[in-house]
Amino acid sequence: MAVIHHTTLKPTKLELLTDWLPSRPWYRGGPDTPVLTKSGGFRLEDPEGEVGIEFMVATDTDTDAGTATDIPAAQSTAYLVPLTYRGAPLAGAEHALVGTMEHGVLGKRWVYDGCHDPVLVAELLSLMEGTARAHAQSVDGALDPEVVRSYAGAPFTLDGFTPEPTDDREGTRIPAPHGTVLHVHRVLAPVPENPPLRPEGAIGHVARAWQDPQGTPLAAVFVTLRTA
Repeated sequence: MAVIHHTTLKPTKLELLTDWLPSRPWYRGGPDTPVLTKSGGFRLEDPEGEVGIEFMVATDTDTDAGTATDIPAAQSTAYLVPLTYRGAPLAGAEHALVGTMEHGVLGKRWVYDGCHDPVLVAELLSLMEGTARAHAQSVDGALDPEVVRSYAGAPFTLDGFTPEPTDDREGTRIPAPHGTVLHVHRVLAPVPENPPLRPEGAIGHVARAWQDPQGTPLAAVFVTLRTA
């Protein structure tokens, strides 16, 4: 079981993301630096206990920055940022490095865009098919019952699977086993209700609720799985 250390991080996760997010093709902000707040999310467990896995909702509260057609400019923009935390560099993933930080207990940590990390992608697929459980973002040992998942396919075969994601303005696509594709919705399209059910045409999904900076409950599909 992963242990959540409530300690100092230098720089903080949000400070790393402030510099990294504007470099992404799916970033919706303008030329100004994003003003980020952590709004929610969940964690997954690495079976080997080596890699920290977090799905963070980071909200840009600069309301003049939104340019997405589905998100009004007057509304803050919520990004889904899957992250992994490692005690050593991930070989061949220099392009996916968000940055490094000093952890008050664990020392230097390498922080990666988790869509490029095979540990995160494997556990995300396991969560979707129901063989892994979502954990609370900030509470040791607690499961997260608010994460909704579904899968209507055959059991995944992950031996030798290596993610090869591509990013564009719509988000991140990751080819997955059995001729499927994971669609990671980087810019969340929130609805004021409980986490949505599986979208039409998808064979799997993960969804969750969170709160915007004003405390308004929102929910969205985080990830969908579709046939290629």
